[in-house]
Amino acid sequence: MCGITGWIDWQRDLTQYSGILEQMTETLTSRGPDAKGTWIAGPCALGHRRLAVIDPENGAQPMIRHTEGGTFAIVYNGELYNLLELRRELESRGHHFVTKCDTEVLLVAYIEWREAFVEKLNGIFACAIWNEQEQQLFMARDRLGVKPLFYAKGDGWFSFSSEPKALLAHPDVTPTIGPEGVAEIWMVSPARTPGQGIYESLAELKPGHTLRYNRDGVKTSVYWKLQSYAHEADVEATAEHVRHLLEDTVERQLISDVPVCTLLSGGLDSSALTALTVRHYERKGLGQLHTYSVDYIDNDKHFTSHAFQPNADEPWIRRMVDELRTEHHWIQVDTPDLVHALERAVQVRDLPGMTDVDSSLLLFCHEIKKGATVALSGEAADEVFGGYPWFHREEALNANTFPWALATSLRAGLLKPEVAAAIRAEEYVNDRYADAVAEVPRLAGEDTPAERMRIMSYLNITRFMPTLLDRKDRMSMGVGLEVRVPYTDHRLVEYVFNVPWSIKTHGNREKGLLRKALEGLLPEDVLYRKKSPYPKTHNPNYLNTVRKLALERLDDSTSPLHQFVNAARIREIAASSEASSHLPWFGQLMSGPQLFAYLLQVDYWLRHYRIQVSW
Repeated sequence: MCGITGWIDWQRDLTQYSGILEQMTETLTSRGPDAKGTWIAGPCALGHRRLAVIDPENGAQPMIRHTEGGTFAIVYNGELYNLLELRRELESRGHHFVTKCDTEVLLVAYIEWREAFVEKLNGIFACAIWNEQEQQLFMARDRLGVKPLFYAKGDGWFSFSSEPKALLAHPDVTPTIGPEGVAEIWMVSPARTPGQGIYESLAELKPGHTLRYNRDGVKTSVYWKLQSYAHEADVEATAEHVRHLLEDTVERQLISDVPVCTLLSGGLDSSALTALTVRHYERKGLGQLHTYSVDYIDNDKHFTSHAFQPNADEPWIRRMVDELRTEHHWIQVDTPDLVHALERAVQVRDLPGMTDVDSSLLLFCHEIKKGATVALSGEAADEVFGGYPWFHREEALNANTFPWALATSLRAGLLKPEVAAAIRAEEYVNDRYADAVAEVPRLAGEDTPAERMRIMSYLNITRFMPTLLDRKDRMSMGVGLEVRVPYTDHRLVEYVFNVPWSIKTHGNREKGLLRKALEGLLPEDVLYRKKSPYPKTHNPNYLNTVRKLALERLDDSTSPLHQFVNAARIREIAASSEASSHLPWFGQLMSGPQLFAYLLQVDYWLRHYRIQVSW
C-alpha cells in the first residue's frame, strides 16, 4: 500500500513548482514509510510514498514507461490479487516486464487496453495514469472503495490524493466547509455520503468509478455497480460456492514478500479467515501464523452484556488460538492512551470520526506494525451476509432512514436551532436516504419483504461499509500497516447480494449462510457464537474523562463548537443517564461516551485545521 498525489495545471510549467509537490507528497509519509518519489513533466506532477509489499527491491514510483505510443506515468496505491493471471495474459500479447510488482502490470494493462483495463482487475486500488501524448490523466478506484481517492479542481488545474491532507497542502485548496459539509459532520458523520469530500473544494472519486481529466475538464464514469438477478441455487450449492469464493479470495490475498498476520477476535468472520490462513501456511510450510487481538485494561472488571455487545471476546480468542495453534499477541489499551489518541486519529483521518473506536484501532495497528506489514481483517462480512442487529429488527427495517443512524432528531437537537435550520438537518438526512434507495437495482417480481431486504443489503454495502473501510484504511495506513479485507472481494459481494434472505439466514440465524459455508472449518461453538462487534472500553473512567473534557470545551468561550452546538442541551445530557446509555446514536458502538468524545474531535478538527465556514 502507498500514498499517491498529483497535480495537473494547464497554465503553469510545474517543473517550477517542485516544492509544492514535495510538500503534498510528504504529508503522506505514514502511508508509505519505505520510499518516496516525484516526477514532473510540463503540466503534470506526480508524487508517491511507498510501503513495499511485493518486490521490495524494485517497483519505485512514479513508474514511467516509454513506448512507440508515447510516455506513460503511474502512481498507484493498492494490491492486485490476480496479478499472475494478468501478467501472463499481457506476456502472451508481447509485453515484457522488468519487475515482479503489480504497479508495472497495472501500467502495462492500461497501455494494452486503455481505460477498459479496470474491468480485468481483482484487487483493491486507487491509481492515476498520465498519458503524455494525449495530455490526459486517467484515475480509477476499486469496486468497493477499499482504497481512498480524493480530488480538487479549479480554473485550469486539477489535483488528487489518497487523503485530504495532501490536497490541503496545495496552495489553491482551503479548509472551508459549506452547508453540506456542516450537515455531513453533524448529521451523517462518521459516515459520509459517497462522493462527499466534506471540504468545500474537495470531492471523492466514488467506488467503481473512473475519472478522465484533460483540457476539456473532468468526466467521471461508472465501470461497476451492484446488479440484481434471480438466484436459482439451493442452500447447499450456495454455501458450497461461498466456501469456494472465500478459499480462493484468502489464497490470493496472502501473496506478499513481507510478514503477514491476521486480526483475531474469536468471532465468526475473523476466525474463518485465520483458519483458512493457517491451512495455507501448513500447505506451504510457512511456519506459525501470528495473530493479534485488542482489548482494554480492566475491561474484564467493567464489561456488562447488552443487546449490542452480548459477550466478551477473550475466552473465544483463547479458544481459537488453542484450536489453530497460532502465535498470538494480546494488545491492551489503557484509558489515558485512548483519550490522548483521539486527536491523532483526527489527524490521520483529516476529519472527526468514530472517536475511541478509531483511536483504539490506531493504537492497535501501531503495535501490530512492530511485527508485521500486512494483516487480514474480517471487515464487511456483516454488511455482505446480513449480520448487524438492524437487519433483524422491525423498528430498523421500517424506520425509513439509515438503520445504523436512527437518532436523527437527537443529533439535530444538539445543534443551535438556526444552524439546524440553515443545513436543513433532518431533511438533509432524509434526502440522502432517498438518494440511496433510488439507486437500488430492483428485481422484477420480487415481493415486498424480499425487496425490503434487498434495499437493506444495498444500503449497508454502499453506505455503511465505506465508513468502516475508511476507518480501517486511515488508522492502519496511519502507521504504515497494510490491512486486506477478503470479504470485500467483488465476486463474493456480487454473488451474496443476490442470495435470497431465507438462505442468508439459514437455520434462522444471522449470517446463517456463512455459518453453513464454514462447517468443518471452525469448532461448532465458535461457528454459532452470537455476533459481537469490535470491542470498546467499558471503563467508567473513559466516560468520566471525555465528559469532563467536553464540558471544559463548552466552558471555553473561544471554542469553535459554539458556532454550531446547543450547549445547554449537551450539558443536560451530561448530567443525565443518557451519558452512560448503551443505546447507540450511530452504528453499534457510538453511544453516550462516544458523543462527548465526538465533540472533542470536532473541536480539535475545527481548531487544528483552521476550518472556515461558508454559509
